[in-house]
Amino acid sequence: MSVAVCLLLYGFTVAVLAPRVLCRFTSSGFAPRLGVAAWLSAIVSVGVSAVLAVLAFVADGIRDLAKPGGPGILDECFLQLHDAAIGSYGGFVQVGLLALTGAAAVAGSTLAYKLIRTLLRTRSTTYEHSRMARIAGRHHAELDAVVIDVDEPVAYCVAGSPPTIVVTEGIIATLEDRHLLAVLAHERAHLRGRHHLLLALTRGLVSVFPHITLFRTAAREVALLVEMCADDMAARTHGHRTVLEALIALSHGRENVGVLGAAGVGVDARIARLASPAEPEQRVRARLRLGTATALVTIGPLVAALLAAVGIAICADEERGEGIAIGHHRTDGISLAITPFGCDSHRSTDAAKIRVPTERMAR
Repeated sequence: MSVAVCLLLYGFTVAVLAPRVLCRFTSSGFAPRLGVAAWLSAIVSVGVSAVLAVLAFVADGIRDLAKPGGPGILDECFLQLHDAAIGSYGGFVQVGLLALTGAAAVAGSTLAYKLIRTLLRTRSTTYEHSRMARIAGRHHAELDAVVIDVDEPVAYCVAGSPPTIVVTEGIIATLEDRHLLAVLAHERAHLRGRHHLLLALTRGLVSVFPHITLFRTAAREVALLVEMCADDMAARTHGHRTVLEALIALSHGRENVGVLGAAGVGVDARIARLASPAEPEQRVRARLRLGTATALVTIGPLVAALLAAVGIAICADEERGEGIAIGHHRTDGISLAITPFGCDSHRSTDAAKIRVPTERMAR
């Protein structure tokens, strides 16, 4: 059970500390793609830690139940819960336990339902938006985009079936050709990078777990970082100056629900970033910091899982054998207290000691 506790503590620590640390590392936008990876790694690490903790708890329970001899700690817990559920400790405790169990089941089901509903609703909204845009507009073969007869200069992409880039007559009339091509390159970068999936995930988690700071902060920061990623992709082809001028021209555009627009998120930060591109050494330092942070939040659950596997293997060896051979020698009358991660089967004072018989060395 020590592994389960460590995993829960690790996940809690990451959920508390990651927002502050990653915000500091990604605020400059020097390495936006690695910044997105760091945020997603933190989210996945917390989720994996919780799942592995549950699996470790279940594995401990199975090992205790399958172990011959006296009951383990989980056996005792289950027996106590059973006695409470049948009213052995009074009606008040029985009702409270049953109410708590029912509330936990309802809460878990509600959270799963909300997450699935949010993701399906987002998908439905984007697909409907894409369909309506193709109906209302006309396909411009040269731009490979759908043009809508609206005077307001707007450009955005919708991940429908097929994915659609939408531009208005206003933006075609307002922007120069080079600026318009830079905007289209920005939108295509969103579609190629499948940024809508990242936003759907982070926003879905916020809708289900609104009080977890990690998820709230990640949703905001990932939305900004994917815009910076798209800016960089467009700048590689059309230059930073061209993308900057196009972004300034579109900076009064509105953000649409379910779409990714060139001027929808973090316009001021993106303008400042494009106006003063990062130096190579700044990018290297940012990548080193983010790479280290990503490795740290990723390796935790893997190390815990490895320790759990090693601990279970040690426990199995102890149950099969009567002693531990050390080279060609054996010790007699010496008690070794061994408490590896993942091995909680030695819970009593006598069981916590492994007695290893010894033979005299052949002389």
